[in-house]
Amino acid sequence: MHMKNIRHSWAEPYKIKMVELLTMTTAAQRKKALVAAGYNTFLLKSEQVYIDLLTDSGTSAMSDRQWAGMMLGDEAYAGSRNFYHLEEVVQQTYGYKYLVPTHQGRGAENILSKVLIKKGDIIPGNMYFTTTRLHQELAGGKFEDVIIDEAHNPESEFPFKGNIDLDKLDRLVKKYGAKRIPYVSMATSVNMAGGQPISMANLKALRAYTKRHGIKVIHDMTRVAENAYFIKEREKGYKDKSIRQIVKEICSYTDGATMSAKKDALVNIGGFLAVNDWDVFEEARNLVVVYEGLHTYGGLAGRDMEAMAIGIGESVDDDHIRARVGQVIYLGQKMIEYDIPIVRPIGGHGIFVDAKKFLPHIPQEQYPAQTLAAEIYLDSGVRTMERGVVSAGRKADGSNYYPKLELVRFTIPRRVYTQAHMDVIAESTARAHLTKHSP
Repeated sequence: MHMKNIRHSWAEPYKIKMVELLTMTTAAQRKKALVAAGYNTFLLKSEQVYIDLLTDSGTSAMSDRQWAGMMLGDEAYAGSRNFYHLEEVVQQTYGYKYLVPTHQGRGAENILSKVLIKKGDIIPGNMYFTTTRLHQELAGGKFEDVIIDEAHNPESEFPFKGNIDLDKLDRLVKKYGAKRIPYVSMATSVNMAGGQPISMANLKALRAYTKRHGIKVIHDMTRVAENAYFIKEREKGYKDKSIRQIVKEICSYTDGATMSAKKDALVNIGGFLAVNDWDVFEEARNLVVVYEGLHTYGGLAGRDMEAMAIGIGESVDDDHIRARVGQVIYLGQKMIEYDIPIVRPIGGHGIFVDAKKFLPHIPQEQYPAQTLAAEIYLDSGVRTMERGVVSAGRKADGSNYYPKLELVRFTIPRRVYTQAHMDVIAESTARAHLTKHSP
C-alpha cells in the first residue's frame, strides 16, 4: 500500500473521564412510547431515548475545566466576578464592547427585538429561525427571507449556502426604505438551511451595503465557530488563519449579536446580547431586569457564567472544532454511502435528511419529516427532529407555512457520542430507507 492511500482521520482532542449509562429499549417499548407521544419526538421522555439527536442546544459535555469553574461561582446578586470574567472573554474573543447576559438565546432575541423593532418594520434575514422570527413579529416587525436561492435546494453543492442575496436585500430597501429596516438578521451556520455557512466575502459585501444605507447588522452567532471552520476550509485566504482569528473577523463586520451559548460555547444553559452601540446597550440592560434578571447576571447563576466564559475559549480552539465538525462529516459521509438523500454540502452541527426525497409518496401537508423521525425512533431508539411544516409554524389565519425544505435534523451534541454511535445512527436510517423501497 502506498502511503498516500492511507486515510488521515480526525480524532477527538480529549479522553473520557466519566460516562453516563444510556437506556436500551425494545421495539415494543418504543412503539408504546411513540404512540403515547402522539408520534411527536419532542414529547418523548429522555429516558425512552437511546441516542438523542433532538438538538445540540444545551446537550454538550462540559470539560473538566468548566466543571472546575463551576466551583468558582460568585452568586452575588449584583456585580458577580463571573460576569466580569465573561464580559472580558466576550470582548477579547468576539470584539463586541458591551454585554448583557440572558438565560439563553431567545432571551437576547426578545430584548433586542423590543429595543430595535417598531411596528411596521421589515427585518431581512438569511432564512428564518423559529424563535427569532416570532420575537420579531411580536415586536411588530415582519421577517423577509433574503438568503440565496441555493439554500433552498438540498442537492446544491454551493459551499456557502448561508450567504445573503444582496439583490434581494436591495429590492427590500427600495420597496420599503432603509428607515423601515432596523437591521439585517445575519446568522452564521444557518440552522434551517442545514447548518450552512456564510462566506467572509459575502459578509464584507453586506457590511459595505448596510453601511451605505445606515442599516445595522445583527449577528445570530450561536454557531459562529463552526462557520469559521468552513471559511478556513473553503474560502481563499483563510487556510492559515486560526478559528479564533476568523471568528473575531466575522464579528467585526456586525453591530451586535445574540448568542445561545448552549451550542458553540459548550454550556447547558446561558446566552447573551452583545452590542457596540452604547444607547442600545443602555436600553437593553434596563429591559433585562424586567425579563431576565439584573444586568450582571441576566437569569444565570454565577457558576453558569464562569462555565460559559471557559467554554467560549474552548469553542474557538482549532483542534476542538476540527473534531466537532469532523464527527458530523463522518456521519454525513456514512449517510451518502447508504444513498440517503441529505442536504449538501454537509453542515456544521448536524445532518439534515431530505424527507421529500426520502418519502416522495407522502405530500408535504401530511408531514413527511415528522413521519420519518418517528420511523427512525421506532427502529433504533434514535431521536431526531422535524425541520419542515411543523417547525415552520402557522400564519395568523391558522394556515401552515410550507417551507421549500422538509427535513429531518440529526443534530450532534458536542463531545458526547462516539464514532460507533454515528454508525448506529447511519445504519438505522439506512434500514428505514430500505423498508421504504421494499415491496
